[in-house]
Amino acid sequence: ENLATAIAGLSAIDLQGFSVTIPHKLAIIPLLSQITEKARLVGAVNTVWRTETGWQGTNTDVDGFLAPLKSLDKDWSRVNPVILGNGGAARAVVVACAQLGCGEIHVVGRNQKKLDPFKESWANTSLYDLLEVHSWDELEGLVSTTELLINSTPIGMSPQGEQSPVELELLDLLPPSAIAYDLIYNPRPTKFLRLAQTRGIRIIDGLEMLVNQGAIALEIWLGQPVPVSVMREALLKQF
Repeated sequence: ENLATAIAGLSAIDLQGFSVTIPHKLAIIPLLSQITEKARLVGAVNTVWRTETGWQGTNTDVDGFLAPLKSLDKDWSRVNPVILGNGGAARAVVVACAQLGCGEIHVVGRNQKKLDPFKESWANTSLYDLLEVHSWDELEGLVSTTELLINSTPIGMSPQGEQSPVELELLDLLPPSAIAYDLIYNPRPTKFLRLAQTRGIRIIDGLEMLVNQGAIALEIWLGQPVPVSVMREALLKQF
C-alpha cells in the first residue's frame, strides 16, 4: 500500500534499477513514465531502470521463457502450444509463443469464469486471433495435437512436489517430437517432467527461464553482456 512512497525513496537514493515481483508487477505500472510493448501485452512489469524521463519498465519473463526454445531446430509456425493455466505466468508465455511465430496458442483453465475474461483481455492486441481458451475437460483432445505442452500453474511446486497438473495417461497422447516445459524450478525435475521423461519426451524446467530473465535484467542495468553460465552455476548451487 506504500508502493508509491517506496518508489519515490528509490529515486531519492539514486538507485539505477530494481526487480519487481508479486504482488507489485501490475501495481507499479502507473508509477512508471514508460513501459515496453512486451510489458503492456503481458500486463506486468518485473524489471525497472532509470532513464532521463523517469523510471522505465519491461517484462523479461518473455525472453527468459524463450531462451531455451530458440536454440532448438524447430519450425515454430507449425507448433500450436498448449498452456496449462491462465494466470499471470500464462500471459508471459502467450506473448512469448506469439513472438516465436506459433500459428495458434491454446490456453486451458479450470475456471470458466476466469477463462472468458482472460481471452477478452487480449481483444485490442494482435494476439487476440491467435488465442483460444479451453476448459480442462477439452485437454485430452488438445494434447495429441501439440508439440509444446507448458505448465504455467503452481501445481507440483515444492513443498507439493508429488503433484502433477496432468497424469501419465494424458502425456501418453503427446507426439514423440513434443516438448514438456514446466515453469517451476523447485523441485528439479517436477513430477510433470518426470512423467514426460518416462515417455521419452524432451523436457525443459523453469530454471532456464529464471536464470535468463535475470540475466536480461542485469544486462539492462549494466548496459553490457553478462556471464549467463556463471549465473546459472550460482543458481544450481542453490538447489
